[in-house]
Amino acid sequence: MTRAVAYLDHNATTPLSDAARAAMAAAWAEGPLNPSSKHYPGQRARAIIEEARESVADRLGAAADEVIFTSGGTEAANLAVRGAPVERFIVSFMEHPAVMKPAKASGRPVALWEVDERGVADLAALKRHLAAGSGRALVCLMLASNETGVIEPLAEAAAIAHEHGALVFCDAVQAAGKMDVDMRALGVDMLAVSAHKFGGPQGAGVLIVREGIALEPLLLGGGQERRLRAGTENVAAIAGLAAALDEALRNRAEKDSHVRRLRDRLESALQAVAPDAVIFSSGAERLSNTVMFAHPALEADVALMAFDLDGVALSAGSACHAGRGEVSRALVAMGADRELARRALRVSLGPGNTEEDIARFAASLRNQLRRAHASAA
Repeated sequence: MTRAVAYLDHNATTPLSDAARAAMAAAWAEGPLNPSSKHYPGQRARAIIEEARESVADRLGAAADEVIFTSGGTEAANLAVRGAPVERFIVSFMEHPAVMKPAKASGRPVALWEVDERGVADLAALKRHLAAGSGRALVCLMLASNETGVIEPLAEAAAIAHEHGALVFCDAVQAAGKMDVDMRALGVDMLAVSAHKFGGPQGAGVLIVREGIALEPLLLGGGQERRLRAGTENVAAIAGLAAALDEALRNRAEKDSHVRRLRDRLESALQAVAPDAVIFSSGAERLSNTVMFAHPALEADVALMAFDLDGVALSAGSACHAGRGEVSRALVAMGADRELARRALRVSLGPGNTEEDIARFAASLRNQLRRAHASAA
């Protein structure tokens, strides 16, 4: 970046970690690498990928042969949803469009699963949806919301789903690297992560598929990735993904404590500067780094520009919806007023943030509210 910026948008993407950068540089230094080739350079590429696969499996509570490398979280979610051997879908209202849209595009029935006012999935509603439909279902529930940071009762939901013979897909894209993610402990059948959410490169992701589940591939071609993801693997990006995940989880408790202190400091400043602001999902267990809020005097897009001019980078809700003028489906499902939901802003912190970043955010917010109140007078 060419100017000093308080970067408070880590849920959108994270800075590339030193570990990922070094792993990618080492892979590139090997020379031309096609892991499907049988010669020595090809076998070196294969070794890099398989070492990464073992590492990712170990970090996420899976077996190595269950790990499928993809181009990111969106491809992983599409492969899980569109390729699942099911007749219907039960999809939480909190889900990312990469889950919601392929379910609706599949032509199979989709039941939208209710949440409470905090954004926590309603387990009684899940039971009703499972009992109401016919045919095997795929239950889709993210582990942590990319918008509000709320952590969902995934293990409980998975147990209920399995009692009804359903499969469970977990979008762990926002959770991985920020909290413990153990596929076996969660009891899910498929789980997706994306490298650039935890310090890895953009364009690399993982879908973990429990042994015994026969998915239909999205891409047809070669036999790469258990014949589920045709195309030459991105060796350097995969190496960077594994290194970044390992680095993100190293001393995670210490990093989490630092980020949580900053999050609490930011919320205190927010309440002091803007007592009329609403912090969404504040009553639920959340990721330590995420604050989604709205103030009736601030238009989201205008506020974003003002923060940017003051050297503060954050999002209007999910970065995937930025600039579209859309109201968050998740906030509406939580019962939030639509006009307030339209004004929602999201702050998401990382281990590299400082007290100075929080102070800069608070100063910008204070100035914006002063201008807004002056113009309304």
